[in-house]
Amino acid sequence: MELSAEQREELLGTLKARFEKNMNRHQGLEWASVQAKLEANPEKLWSLNEMEGTGGEPDVVGYDQQTGEFIFIDCSAESPAGRRSVCYDREALEARKEHKPENNAVDMVAAMGIELLSEEQYRELQKLGEFDTKTSSWVKTPPDIRKLDGALFCDRRYGHVFVYHNSASSYYAARGFRGSLRV
Repeated sequence: MELSAEQREELLGTLKARFEKNMNRHQGLEWASVQAKLEANPEKLWSLNEMEGTGGEPDVVGYDQQTGEFIFIDCSAESPAGRRSVCYDREALEARKEHKPENNAVDMVAAMGIELLSEEQYRELQKLGEFDTKTSSWVKTPPDIRKLDGALFCDRRYGHVFVYHNSASSYYAARGFRGSLRV
């Protein structure tokens, strides 16, 4: 999937403005390097546009020296509004007998070309600010928990980051998911 020239320019402008406004998230990195990498990888721009379009407000939060990749993560204050009221994965969605949500987090990240945050990535994000103080976000769930029909989610309350469990088929208006993308 590819964006039109107009969509590309609009997205790059939005990302640049966010990058410059939040320098604490990516100290030592320069926008020109990020933009060059993005322009060389149009499929990644498409994924960032999907993140942006669902309310994720993606921003650069790091650089992997070994791979030479910039790391983008959804930095919206609350779990992205366009990704809430979803259960954890397809298996959980199909297990629901009634009141099924429209989608699930695992299928949505795959369709967007991004990764679901791990608990570790979620905790790293929380060092950059206070996120999910009113909402919560699904995170990658270890197979041994998922095998027992559970799934993990995180939020920030009382100045602390919490990891909880729930049935993977559960969904709530205040629970969505955050993603990451390497470019």
